[in-house]
Amino acid sequence: MVALSLLITESEYISHGRIKEGFFWGNSTSSMQTEGAWNEGGKGMSVYDIKPSGPDNSDWKVAIDEYHRYPEDVNIMQNLGMNFYRFQISWSRVQPEGEGDFNQTGIDFYNRLIDNLLKAGIEPMICLYHFDMPLALAKKYNGFLNQKVVSAFFEYAKKMIEKFGDRVKYWITFNEQNCFSLSSAFESSGYLTGKKTLRELYQIQHNTILAHCLVANYIHQSKPDLKIGGMEAFQEAYPYSPLPTDVEVTRKYKEFVDYNLLRVFVEGKYSTEVIGFMKENHLEDILKPSDLLEIGNNRSDFISFSYYTTSTLDSSQIPVGSIPNYYGQMGYKKNPYLLSNEWGWQIDPQGFYGILIDLYNRTHLPIFPIENGIGVRENWDGQNQIDDSYRVQYHRSHIRALKKAVRDGANVIGYLGWGLIDIPSSKGNVDKRYGVVYVNRTNHEILDLKRVPKKSYYWLQKVIKSNGTEL
Repeated sequence: MVALSLLITESEYISHGRIKEGFFWGNSTSSMQTEGAWNEGGKGMSVYDIKPSGPDNSDWKVAIDEYHRYPEDVNIMQNLGMNFYRFQISWSRVQPEGEGDFNQTGIDFYNRLIDNLLKAGIEPMICLYHFDMPLALAKKYNGFLNQKVVSAFFEYAKKMIEKFGDRVKYWITFNEQNCFSLSSAFESSGYLTGKKTLRELYQIQHNTILAHCLVANYIHQSKPDLKIGGMEAFQEAYPYSPLPTDVEVTRKYKEFVDYNLLRVFVEGKYSTEVIGFMKENHLEDILKPSDLLEIGNNRSDFISFSYYTTSTLDSSQIPVGSIPNYYGQMGYKKNPYLLSNEWGWQIDPQGFYGILIDLYNRTHLPIFPIENGIGVRENWDGQNQIDDSYRVQYHRSHIRALKKAVRDGANVIGYLGWGLIDIPSSKGNVDKRYGVVYVNRTNHEILDLKRVPKKSYYWLQKVIKSNGTEL
């Protein structure tokens, strides 16, 4: 167990602003990190089902077995006081091949989950895609590189809206959609073969933008009672120094990976700077007039994002001729003024405040942070409560930053942690634990999967009950 402290005083984030009644308190999860049951109930294979385990990661076949244990987990949510839960539908569970016939058994599973949530007083939000492309589509089309997958995704989305839209009001298409403008796009889009070229990157980025806009426009035209928003993994970065080139690469990086997609979500337009870059690199043919017309009709009902950490960018580390999308990984340098967890993710509640204010100033739409948390290596002795005071301190400082943003005028409609229950991390590492509830398994031993509330669970219970006044 690792104890962490923050380089701030508590007084820095004490806010006189009040969070409004009806504020959403809850958590987010993804299907491949929770459900397990990879070969049950008619589910088809996804790209995650063929990922092997390794020294520091599990495979994805069991996860935390929420497919069978969701009633227990919903009870844990209800006892915590949650009134909101974002979960992802596994595309290959409800449509095994990603196109063609749908699987009623998979649809029935999500019907039961939604009904259990509503009975417990918990509002559901559906995310349609969290990187687990149906394997059949990945093999047949190379994932979102091919616009045929855009069409398949649209048909899948319409079916889910038809089946669940009578009970689910809040929707997002892609988890952390701006990740499709980063090098991670090739892993998260279902791309299996190729040279990972600049053209392929921008085609994947464009195809996911088009897919989002098709679904958002469909909802606004045919289901006006539903709400759909865009979601980003906000890439907050600071210049490493006052050197003008450090300032410029930071500005340009955020324009390409944060603000370009934000403009699509809010105005239905690409950034003019991004279009200029595409023309300069002979990529403008990707922007078909019919696609731009569909994108131009897009609007959002809210803006959501995940936030864990910030970075600094050092221009001297970025090779001449590098594309702006990759400045973040090439120019990354540790911020000497912040503490980090074991994996180098730096703790920065001030950055959280800044994003909330910036997003609201730019969009004037409701802002919804739907992932926030800290991963720490933890062990349970089988008897005593895990004292994760570092997690309490992390969430306390970020909720205080949120309250300060509310006081300063931001319309923030909720706060979702990542996460409620320990699950494999995005890389499959069970040892990197984010939850306020411990799950008794390791990377290579399933054990009994017992759910054990940590100290942070009972702290968060009081926070939610008091609507954020007791921190």
